[in-house]
Amino acid sequence: MTSTTEEIRRVGARWVGAELAADADTLDELATDDFHLVGPLGFVLDKQQWLDRYRSGDFATTALTWHDVEEREYGDSVVTIGTQSQEAAYKGAPSNGDFRITHVFVREGDRWKIAGMQLSPTASGSPPAAAR
Repeated sequence: MTSTTEEIRRVGARWVGAELAADADTLDELATDDFHLVGPLGFVLDKQQWLDRYRSGDFATTALTWHDVEEREYGDSVVTIGTQSQEAAYKGAPSNGDFRITHVFVREGDRWKIAGMQLSPTASGSPPAAAR
């Protein structure tokens, strides 16, 4: 029997591979029907909009790693916070860098699926004093 952490890491590895391959079918399988992405500039994409970027070829990822991941389990939900390092482009405009990424995973039957993702650009240095 595998642990929840192992299962989540396996889903995460499939997600990374599908992003790199622009494999919208696998991404569709990995995401819940009501999946939403909050992008690094605050835009929100529903599942269809997220998948259409790959299907159209508008979004291309050439390098992607998901690392420094911490999980917190809440019954049939897991929240992860990690770092996504990527080389990518949207309609030819670079979207490279390191982003703090939060995933929400939910158990549907005997499978874990991605219900949401939120990316935030990382900044060097310490947070403002008021945020500490």
